[in-house]
Amino acid sequence: MRGLAALSVALLLAAAPALGTAVAAAPTPQLRHEGAWLVDSTGRTVILHGVNAVWKHAPYVAPDSAAGFTAKDADLLADNGFNAVRLGVLFAGVMPQPGVIDTGYLDKVDRIVRLLAARRIYVLLDFHQDDYNERFTGEGLPTWAVHDDGLPFVPAGSFFANYFTPALARTFDNFWANTDGLWDKYAAGWSAVAQRWSSQPYLMGYDLFNEPSAGSQALTCANPNGCPAFDATLQSFYDHVRTAIRAKDRGNLVWYEPQFFFNAVSSSHFGHVDDPQVALSWHDYACLPAFAGSSVIPGDPDCVVNEPRVMDNAETQRAAMGAGALLTEFGSHDDISDLARMTDLADQRLSGWMYWAYKAWADPTGNPAAEGLFAKDDDLATLKAPKADVLIRPYPQAVAGVPLALSWNAATKTMDLRLQPRRGVTDVFVPARHYPGGYDAVVTGGHVVSAAQSRHLLVTANGSAEVRIVVRPHAATVPGARPVTPAPPGTGRGGRLPATGRGPAAALVGLLILGTSGLLMKRCRALT
Repeated sequence: MRGLAALSVALLLAAAPALGTAVAAAPTPQLRHEGAWLVDSTGRTVILHGVNAVWKHAPYVAPDSAAGFTAKDADLLADNGFNAVRLGVLFAGVMPQPGVIDTGYLDKVDRIVRLLAARRIYVLLDFHQDDYNERFTGEGLPTWAVHDDGLPFVPAGSFFANYFTPALARTFDNFWANTDGLWDKYAAGWSAVAQRWSSQPYLMGYDLFNEPSAGSQALTCANPNGCPAFDATLQSFYDHVRTAIRAKDRGNLVWYEPQFFFNAVSSSHFGHVDDPQVALSWHDYACLPAFAGSSVIPGDPDCVVNEPRVMDNAETQRAAMGAGALLTEFGSHDDISDLARMTDLADQRLSGWMYWAYKAWADPTGNPAAEGLFAKDDDLATLKAPKADVLIRPYPQAVAGVPLALSWNAATKTMDLRLQPRRGVTDVFVPARHYPGGYDAVVTGGHVVSAAQSRHLLVTANGSAEVRIVVRPHAATVPGARPVTPAPPGTGRGGRLPATGRGPAAALVGLLILGTSGLLMKRCRALT
C-alpha cells in the first residue's frame, strides 16, 4: 500500500505542471452569444430560468439577513434549478456623489455575486431604475443627477403615471440631452463595475439601463411602430456607455434595453451594433394581469394576442442588432394561468427567462403584495407552492448542440426535448417537487451518463442523429425507461457536471391600447 501511495504521489507530482497549465488555460465560465443563442465557455447552448433580485431602497443592496439575501437564498435557487439572477446594482449606490465611486457599496454587492457564482448561477448586473429617483417616488439614479429645471413634482398616483409628470419628463429629457455631462458620469459608474467584475466567473454581463423612458417624447412611443427618433438617441447613449465598459472588459456581454413602451405595445429600432458580445434585454408585460394582478377578461384574449407579439418584436430587434437576447422581466403577480402561459411560450420559442421578482423587498414601484416567490420575505418556508410549481420545472440548462423543440406538460409532468447534437454533455435539470416517486428518462439518439440520484440528467449523443429526451414520472412498465430516485435536497450543487458549469466526460390589440394609462405599464398597481 505504501508503495502504491508513493507511486501515486510521484505520478501526481510529475503531472502537476501539465495540470496547472490545463487549469490556467481553462476558460472562465461566463456567457457569450453565438447568433441567437447564449452559450457557455464550453460552447453548449444555455437556457436560463432565473429571477430578478433588486433592492430598491438605500443602501441599494440586500442585507445579509433572512429578509434580505443569504447563502440559504442562493442554495434555494440552485436546488430548484434557477441558474441566473438579474442583480440590481443601482447607479445611486455606485456613484453617490459626482465622480466618486463607492467601493464599499461594490463590496456589499460582491457578497451576493460570490454567493451566486459559487453555486454556478449566472449573474446579470443591472443598473436598475424606475421613476429615476426617490424625488419621483422611484429609485435608481442619485439626487445629484436630477435636473428638473425647478419644475415642481406632484405625484400622479402611480409609478406609471409619474413618468408623465412635467418634472420627471424634464429630468429624463435632460438626461438624454447629456446635461451636465451625465453620460460620461454614468459611463464612469459602469466602468468601475466592469473593472470590478470583468473576470468574475458566472458573469453574464451588464444591463445598461432598466426600462428607459423617453421623457416628454414618451407618448410618441406608445404605438405599434414605437419611436425611431428616440431609439436613435438611446442607442447613441448605449454605445457611449459600452465604449467605457470595453476599456475595462472586452469580452462580457453588454445588454441594451428598449424604451419603456416596448414592454407592451411598440417595436424597437436599434440598428446593428458593431460588437460581437451585445445582447437585448427585454420585458413582456403586455396584458391585464401585469398591472391588475390577475386575469380580468375570461380567457385572457389580451394576453393571448399581445404577449407573443412582444416576443416577435424582441426577435426582430435582436436580429437587427446582431445580438443575443433574453426575456429579463415578466410576471410580477400571482396569476398562475398567466405565468404558465408565459413560460410555455418561452419554451415554444426556446427562450430563457427571468421572473420578477425573487422577493418583494417592499418594492416602491411594483406589486410587493404579490410579485415575490414567498408570502414572507424572511421565511423561505413560505414559498408560494402554485407559483413554484409553474416556475420550477424540468428544462435543459445546457444543450450540447442546437435545441430544436422543448415542451412541458404540467398535467402529465412530461418534459420533451429535441436537439441536434454536438460533442459534449446535455444537462437537463429535473426538480424533485414534480417527481416524488422518481422519474423516467427515455432517450433516443443518446444515452444517460448521470448518476441515478442526480438532479441533473446528463445525456450524450450516440452520433450525429437528432437526440430526443423525454422526462416523466416513473412507471416501471415503460420500455426503455431509466428510473431515477429523487435526490436529497442540496445534491444539485454537488453532482457531476453541474448546471451550466464545466465538468467531466395576434383582432384584440385594441384591448391593450385601450389601457394606455394602465395596460402599458409594468407592475402598475392601485392608485395611492
